[in-house]
Amino acid sequence: MSSERRKPYPFDQIEPKWQAIWDERQIFHAPNPGEKNFDAAKPKFYVLDMFPYPSGAGLHVGHPEGYTATDIIARYKRMRGFNVLHPMGWDAFGLPAEQYAIKSGQHPAVTTRENVSKFKSQLKRIGFSYDWHREINTTDPRYFKWTQWIFLQIYNSWLNPKTNKAEPIKTYRGKNPDEVRLAYVADVLVNWCPELGTVLANEEVVDGKSEVGGFPVVRRPMRQWMLRITAYAERLIDELEGLDWPQGIKLLQRNWIGRSEGAEVDFKIDDKKIRIFTTRPDTLYGATYMVLAPEHSLVDLIVTEEQWPSVRDYREKTARKSDLERTELAKEKTGVFTGAYAINPVNDEKIPIWIADYVLLGYGTGAIMAVPAHDERDLEFARKFNLPIRQVVQPPGDEEPIGFVGDGVAINSPIIDGLPSREAIRKITAWLEERGLGKRAINYKLRDWLFSRQRYWGEPFPIVWEDGKHRALDESELPVVPPPLEDYKPTGTGEPPLAKAKDWIRYSKKAVRETNVMPQWAGSCWYYLRFCDSHNDKRFVSEKAEKYWMGGGKPGGVDLYVGGTEHAVLHLLYARFWHKVLFDLGYVSKPEPFQRLVNQGIILGEDNQKMSKSRGNIVNPDDVIEQYGADAFRCYEMFMGPLEQMKSWSMRGVEGIARFLARVWRLMMSENQAGQWELSPAVQEVDLTNPQRKILHATTKKVTDDIESLSFNTAISQMMIFVNAFTTAQTIPISAMQPFLVLLNPFAPHLSAELWEKLKLPGQITEQPWPGFDERFLVEDEVEIVIQMNGKVRDRMKMSIQASEEEIKNAALALPKIQELTSDKQIRRVVVIPKKLVNIVL
Repeated sequence: MSSERRKPYPFDQIEPKWQAIWDERQIFHAPNPGEKNFDAAKPKFYVLDMFPYPSGAGLHVGHPEGYTATDIIARYKRMRGFNVLHPMGWDAFGLPAEQYAIKSGQHPAVTTRENVSKFKSQLKRIGFSYDWHREINTTDPRYFKWTQWIFLQIYNSWLNPKTNKAEPIKTYRGKNPDEVRLAYVADVLVNWCPELGTVLANEEVVDGKSEVGGFPVVRRPMRQWMLRITAYAERLIDELEGLDWPQGIKLLQRNWIGRSEGAEVDFKIDDKKIRIFTTRPDTLYGATYMVLAPEHSLVDLIVTEEQWPSVRDYREKTARKSDLERTELAKEKTGVFTGAYAINPVNDEKIPIWIADYVLLGYGTGAIMAVPAHDERDLEFARKFNLPIRQVVQPPGDEEPIGFVGDGVAINSPIIDGLPSREAIRKITAWLEERGLGKRAINYKLRDWLFSRQRYWGEPFPIVWEDGKHRALDESELPVVPPPLEDYKPTGTGEPPLAKAKDWIRYSKKAVRETNVMPQWAGSCWYYLRFCDSHNDKRFVSEKAEKYWMGGGKPGGVDLYVGGTEHAVLHLLYARFWHKVLFDLGYVSKPEPFQRLVNQGIILGEDNQKMSKSRGNIVNPDDVIEQYGADAFRCYEMFMGPLEQMKSWSMRGVEGIARFLARVWRLMMSENQAGQWELSPAVQEVDLTNPQRKILHATTKKVTDDIESLSFNTAISQMMIFVNAFTTAQTIPISAMQPFLVLLNPFAPHLSAELWEKLKLPGQITEQPWPGFDERFLVEDEVEIVIQMNGKVRDRMKMSIQASEEEIKNAALALPKIQELTSDKQIRRVVVIPKKLVNIVL
């Protein structure tokens, strides 16, 4: 007896067979314009996954959720007559491979290659229709050559404020181009961990210690490469408008950029001045003290000798805190008086200057005027240190004035007394501008992008230093490849690991190479463009390929972009920034990279907890596929619930989907006495009955509409209804199964391809046009009529919706059950409610 009987259907043989055929024939390769088999008459559709970091652990069942959704769309769009670009690649630079290299001595490239191989085999086993011919890897020198090239375009550009666009740096007429470059060098405060010998992101610091190892972390200034993303802040907000993104994601982007309108105001300190930014200049009369960030350069110039020891100690404590810890609203406020005073420009009042860690050097000017009556943090600080609190806004109604932060009417403010807040803001700002004491200003919470890392495993900068100045390498010298090292450990001095490669660093007698590397974000900022033309060694993407795949009538090029919400801010912001620079310089044809964005929900473990090694609740796709098959895995991932929602994994749910697919198989196949599967004799060339035709057209409409709206779970439910409707049929019409298999194909591509072949249907299923539906067959031409006797339900019948009352009455009285119940009784009257019921009154 065949081993096939151990499975509900032979998916273990079907799936590898079709995956090999797709691979061998390159069924899903999308040719570029000008290439063989390119069909210019077809519209394009570019559907893209956020490409993964290939970790050593491989996939868990949460990863393929979005991949399955995009694969369904890709297969569907091909059948709808689109040229579909559906690629996959690897965001492969990253810290885990470097940390493994530090422990084992194995080059990160080897680890990355092994991890990519594992990920790729897992993805192929799920049957995704990727164009593997376009596969990219951010660690491949043929790829990061162009990452470095794009950096050089940014480095060699500036944003012209007159045109609000990037231009080549040679068009800048000022004396020092380095002051305006979109890529520049600055000394910035970073989280430095001496024990790990590296800089840590804010998220990697907990209670002043490294998340890994628990080592002390201090804030110290270091020379870093920065990208001037703030120059694009306004456009990054305004140009969200034309994108089909979830409103929540747009809000996150706007909040991260943090646009604020207000005024810059100068406070004098002897012969110096402090500039602050405020959104509420109408509260200037309520400013009773000032606060500087502890690191502010002015602190050293103004602190009194008496206060210096306290200021020094406080600064040391602050240096051990991350920005997140410093700005946490719930924490107790701390600070130290500098001994100095500033002059409030509206009333010439002397107010004390403090330092406090809740003011950050990187936000605004690193200095604030404190208005404790109308700011929660300032009020808490003032109460702790017994500083004056002066009300200058009268709230509406009987709200408590101290702590009120909304709009009201100005009081205790001679220039603007009695004015509503918005009018008061306009008047006081004009007053400041007339006297040279301040000006209207727009401020952004967004900071310039810290773009360098003290790592080994990243893209080296195409920059050399000579006589203390940086300059770009010529494009002919790209790619700059990281040198091999015997030891990947951090230097411990703050110098990056590349500093150990003495021969590599020495570029010439006078010049040395930059030893920082780019962050992992760099490769993912433009990968969607490389997918358009991944083998081009002359250009990062050809004009023809970019215009075709990124074309269309909307601002974004990628038609559908699917990924997790963890990338809702930074990845999208950084990619949009790079794209806008390339657009301004004429290298790309669209102002935005991604037109439609969808975020899939997280898949939790069976215990309703987030999947993690520590919880032991990770589910490996390989195990699910081994037991139930790839098609069952794909369909369950989509059947769990709406794509965007959080869901919990259930192996019982997988079993249910596997049973559904087995019913599809057995609808058309049967086992002979030898235990071998063969085409069922019930499958015949017969006409559809009216109910069968109706369910076929209803299913076609429902599945089509649901795929378009990404409602994959309800599309599968409808296909279950379809299968149930045919399960009890004596004969299975091929004319119903043929379109049904096409509908099923995007969801269960292996099973549908095999059944298509078994039915000896023409061509490959992947080449079939998507079936249409006829609205005429969806119209209800019959209705169920309830038959009552003296108000109690006794029977039911189907009648044409065109039937007259007389016809309905006669049909009801002719029913065998009704005749039996009325045979010896007198019918007094018959009430007919058309299309609903007949009530026989005895």
